[in-house]
Amino acid sequence: MVRIITRPLLSVGHCTQLVQLRAVTPVPFPLPISLASLPLLSFPSHRALFSTTTIAPTLSSAAERVKMSSEGAAVKRQRSNKDVPYNLIYWPGIPGRGEFIRLTLEEAGAEYVDTAQVEGGIDEVMAYVKGEKPDDKTNPPIFAPPILKHGDLVISQTPNILLYLGPRLGLVPGVEDDPDALYKVNELALTALDGLSNEPHDCHHPIASELYYEDQKEEAKRKVEHYVKTRLPKFLGYFERVLNSKASGEGPYLYAGKLSYADLVLFQCLDGLKFMFPKAMAKLNKEGKHSKLFELYDAVGQRPKIKEYLGGPRRQKYSSGLYRYYEEFDIEG
Repeated sequence: MVRIITRPLLSVGHCTQLVQLRAVTPVPFPLPISLASLPLLSFPSHRALFSTTTIAPTLSSAAERVKMSSEGAAVKRQRSNKDVPYNLIYWPGIPGRGEFIRLTLEEAGAEYVDTAQVEGGIDEVMAYVKGEKPDDKTNPPIFAPPILKHGDLVISQTPNILLYLGPRLGLVPGVEDDPDALYKVNELALTALDGLSNEPHDCHHPIASELYYEDQKEEAKRKVEHYVKTRLPKFLGYFERVLNSKASGEGPYLYAGKLSYADLVLFQCLDGLKFMFPKAMAKLNKEGKHSKLFELYDAVGQRPKIKEYLGGPRRQKYSSGLYRYYEEFDIEG
């Protein structure tokens, strides 16, 4: 049964939006800016800082992990109401870095509002980017999307958001069995984001994210040749090693034999790479050196909620975002 939210969750334009979660149809609308040239799409995903603010409440050994002040008081934690839907604040028209977060929410069946699916949602994004949001005593100003708002909590940076969502949505092994699982899953997600997301972005923007692709095509060509021949096989080979390791456990997933958000991140990276470098990815698959990696891709894609999402209207098509197709990029390596 679909739950309908009948109160405004986002301030978009001057209208109160009634958002039907889990069955939202994208609304085509003209954008006031060119997303293809917007530099804020290109900021790299820096490694998340492990903070007692977001992690400690999820750990059974929280008391041991929280440093005490000289007066003996625990570090103050950010309040967040778990009974309200998540708000994903991200650019419309592209999957981008917001897609890693969407897949996590979709797999968990979590209620969320996505500004990319709401007419006028771009206004919410720009309010954060331009620093027009009121100053907040508990949340620092946001630098760039993706942004997650959950109750009183407002955070950004893709890996940081995943670090917050993973334990809450059951996409990290339980702390009772593996107290350090969160750090291991995060390590795998960060590696995928480094080599299979940030580096592909730099293929079409090797000089500066503020410049158009057309202004750096020659440099991009050299970058692509190096990435496809050297860096791409290196990272795929690493994840094949992970999947063949004892820590991977039984089954097709990266860690402890269970699906984690790192698997969803890796799936999206592989999917984007198949769009961006179809010939190179087909060749690597055919060679058979990364069989477990492509088995993971298939396994995640066939999970019921993920499969439904991928075939539905909420899944946005690749265009001029993070993963792009240019004919001159389509080499075998």
